[in-house]
Amino acid sequence: MAYLSMLISALSQGMLYAPMALGVFVTFRILKTPDLTVDGSFVFGMTVCAAVTIAGHPVLALLAGTAAGAMAGFFTALLQTKLRIEPILSGILVAAGLYTVNYAVLGGQSNLYLQYDTVNSAGAAVKAASPTIYKNFAALFAGAEGLFADSNVQVLLLTLAIVAVLTAALGVFFFTRPGMAIRATGDNEEMVRSSSINADLTRTAGVMLANALVALAGALLCQQQRYADLNCGSSMLVMGLASVIIGQVLFGDQGMVGGLVSAVGGSLLYRIIIQAAYQVDMPSYAVKLLSTLIVVAALAVPLVRQKLPRRRKGGGAQ
Repeated sequence: MAYLSMLISALSQGMLYAPMALGVFVTFRILKTPDLTVDGSFVFGMTVCAAVTIAGHPVLALLAGTAAGAMAGFFTALLQTKLRIEPILSGILVAAGLYTVNYAVLGGQSNLYLQYDTVNSAGAAVKAASPTIYKNFAALFAGAEGLFADSNVQVLLLTLAIVAVLTAALGVFFFTRPGMAIRATGDNEEMVRSSSINADLTRTAGVMLANALVALAGALLCQQQRYADLNCGSSMLVMGLASVIIGQVLFGDQGMVGGLVSAVGGSLLYRIIIQAAYQVDMPSYAVKLLSTLIVVAALAVPLVRQKLPRRRKGGGAQ
């Protein structure tokens, strides 16, 4: 039972981070552009979501957080397309600037809990928990017993529904004319320009879409953990890359829709690996090193696969 609880917890966390993996997939696999805005846009989505959630609008908070990420992506793309700044440096500059923006959104503090001021029946000023989509969804299971009474199961079910709809929508979008233009820009930007397509516009749309997805993951995590923190964006890019790479290693190159699904699957597997690592007697600060090793191992798998058949053929020839 303990292992089942651990697995459910890992899957629920993996689903929360799945939109971020989809965003990283868009920039690194479709646009073939390294975008380091991720760490900043993830927290931007989280902080904006926290502010709107406290105001009493949990669904609008998710939309606002997503829009905030799209805005961050817009400025990154603007630096790339109009000022011709290198993509890596553009992402670093925007992420650095977002730290100040996020700090201001949180009211000049490093974290913000989802609670608001109210007055109890005795007339005393108290703090009350702000409504979130997960809190509202959990109310549907009031009085439930067994597996569905587990909060992690409830988080997993709701987030799974959101990610499923999101993945399906992206799968359809990338076969529309604008989606195909974004894909073509990543494959051969010069050819796109020669075809009288505004490559700057399509690149901007792709980067905005990617960071909107990343920010949505931050907004979902904010409502699940019920607080926003400036330090939550640390190593998000590594986590997103690990998810995309693990998914590609496991499922291979399965086309556009397969790539989106594999990114989600990679996010789930990554969280399972991390959750399993927590069961080992290791200090918490070693998790980032473990994340790096996971990425390195995933990157090395294709090379190992290529060399193994050669060694087998060489051994057979002898």
